[in-house]
Amino acid sequence: MAGRVRTLSIVDALTDELRGRLFSGELARDDTLTEAEVARLYEVARPTAKAAIEKLVGEGLLQRSAHKTARVPKLGPADVRDIYNTRAHLESTALRYLAQGSFVPDSAVAANGEISAMTDCTPLSVVEPDMRFHTSLVDAMGSPRTSRMFGSLVSEVRLCMVQVQGQHLLTTASIAAEHRRILDAVASGDGDLAVSILTDHLGRARERLVAALGGVPGPEAELPAPA
Repeated sequence: MAGRVRTLSIVDALTDELRGRLFSGELARDDTLTEAEVARLYEVARPTAKAAIEKLVGEGLLQRSAHKTARVPKLGPADVRDIYNTRAHLESTALRYLAQGSFVPDSAVAANGEISAMTDCTPLSVVEPDMRFHTSLVDAMGSPRTSRMFGSLVSEVRLCMVQVQGQHLLTTASIAAEHRRILDAVASGDGDLAVSILTDHLGRARERLVAALGGVPGPEAELPAPA
């Protein structure tokens, strides 16, 4: 059977373009984005520009109150903790589910292999395969609704990382090592161990990100990273 090709609407294509500018750091926190500016820059109708902006507002990547211009949100320590704690709940559920069948997604192994191979890279370049690793674990549950919820969180995590780009919060070696420990625990059928490793993994990242954004980090920031 022939494969399916996803056809993007103009709104979807424009949304992807704007999302890419956000994730690259080209649009920084507190930057504004008007419908007129987007319509002019991309030569689209204003309703199209408005629809793309509204989609990003719905994803939490832009903020806009009534009759106000959309702007890139300025995420703070409380936002980071809420985002990371929510993703921890979803990922923990996924790990316990996968561990029941000792199932390790190939996509997770591949993403972590990319991270392991990164020896000379910018902090921001690690974010994409790192998020792909975690997303593949959630997607392996086969729940479209859970995947959609997690996808929204991943977008906000990437936005957090963009706002502190240039800071090495964790080494690629330590990230890859901890990912391997999570996968090994899942493969052995030990969901509780996998969740325990994940809790430390996300907690360390969360509190170091809190500190980078000017907050007071919790004790998890000092957890030793695996070699």
